[in-house]
Amino acid sequence: MRDLQATDTGSSVKAPNFLIIGAAKSGTTAVWHYLKQHPEIYMSPTKHTRFFSFEVEEPSFQGPPPTMRGSAGKNQSVPYAITDIDAYHAMFEGATTEIAVGEASHSYLYQEQAARRILEYAPEMKLIAILRNPAERAFSHHRQMIRDGREPITDFARALAEEEARLRDDWWPDFHYVQIGLYSDQLNRYLELFERDQLKVYLYEDLNSDPSGLSQDIFRFLGVDDDFIPHAATRYNASGTPKNRKLHSVLQKLRRTNPIAKRVLPENQYRKLLRLGSELHNNNLTKVRLSPEERRETINTYFREDILKLEEIIQRDLSAWMR
Repeated sequence: MRDLQATDTGSSVKAPNFLIIGAAKSGTTAVWHYLKQHPEIYMSPTKHTRFFSFEVEEPSFQGPPPTMRGSAGKNQSVPYAITDIDAYHAMFEGATTEIAVGEASHSYLYQEQAARRILEYAPEMKLIAILRNPAERAFSHHRQMIRDGREPITDFARALAEEEARLRDDWWPDFHYVQIGLYSDQLNRYLELFERDQLKVYLYEDLNSDPSGLSQDIFRFLGVDDDFIPHAATRYNASGTPKNRKLHSVLQKLRRTNPIAKRVLPENQYRKLLRLGSELHNNNLTKVRLSPEERRETINTYFREDILKLEEIIQRDLSAWMR
């Protein structure tokens, strides 16, 4: 893979120098939108290229497939993963004079082979991870899967209990609610391969409490103007139960027209359209929350030991996650 990347100064191939690697349902979509606004940053127009996670465009897993990959109405023009290096580099052809060029694929943190493949591609790559309380992350993920019509088990505890069987039967990674939240081994894979100063780790709480401040800290990490303040009022990729299923279906179909809108609309109008769509989506959702009792039980059953390891790795107090 490394041999295929053009790194000579005279090369016309444009390639990323930073990646948002995860975790899923932890704010990666929001950060992707915030970074896209910066004039010195170029973000791949396609989120979740999954280039370093998979070696085939259409991996074969069991269980209900992603909506756009289902046999009914499958969008043949959008592969599950971009695996051809030329197609991957084409994602960055729009970059001109930007200092930082990147993309976001939350599977990079979870998929075991991704860290090694990123190292082979670009040893100096800068990496950004955002971690969320694993019980809350799993619950949000589970609600999203119900919302999208893929999760047949609507009871959260039962779905977690079923995970071991699903792993054995090779279900889609989208159903790995517990495994995706075991962050310590995932981060260690990167720290064994990359210098510590190449990896920035944030908490979901940091994003919620001060999205502009978190964005500006990322700007400093990427070496771009940190005085820039992004529009950070809109929440992206929220989970919940649709109040109106028909409206939800329409909004999901409109999301698939994003690449067309991106090509035909001026950038400022395109961003306004994205914000409007996200606000309509969010207003149509009923938020269902994990109770404190369920959260503690989930943490104690699946995550407590890993959280203690994670505290040592990132040198952050995570006692609030235990409560």
